[in-house]
Amino acid sequence: VHLVESGGGVVRPGGSLRLSCAASGLLVDEWTLGWVRQAPGKEFEWIASSLRTTFLTKYADAVKGRFTIARDNAKNTFDLQMNNLKPEDSAVYYCVTGWGLDNPHRGQGTQVTVSS
Repeated sequence: VHLVESGGGVVRPGGSLRLSCAASGLLVDEWTLGWVRQAPGKEFEWIASSLRTTFLTKYADAVKGRFTIARDNAKNTFDLQMNNLKPEDSAVYYCVTGWGLDNPHRGQGTQVTVSS
């Protein structure tokens, strides 16, 4: 299994970014997938998870209503749409397998910086 994130960058507060996770060695519609983030000096923080088969999706309270995850089966990608970004959203974002912070696989991460 190999996960590669892209789409990070610098954005002003209130802006949007879309992160994409390209998966190999698995089919995105057959695995439980999610996103986590880590800010400097802090622990990993769970953002969202999408359960395989039912595609039940859960979001952390900190991002609920602002972030949306989506699977693209044709491209075999797992995306994170982030709207109304806040400075506290600044972190390295990782695409992961598994639910919550129970992650057998994790990508290399992509940096998101929200700053005016």
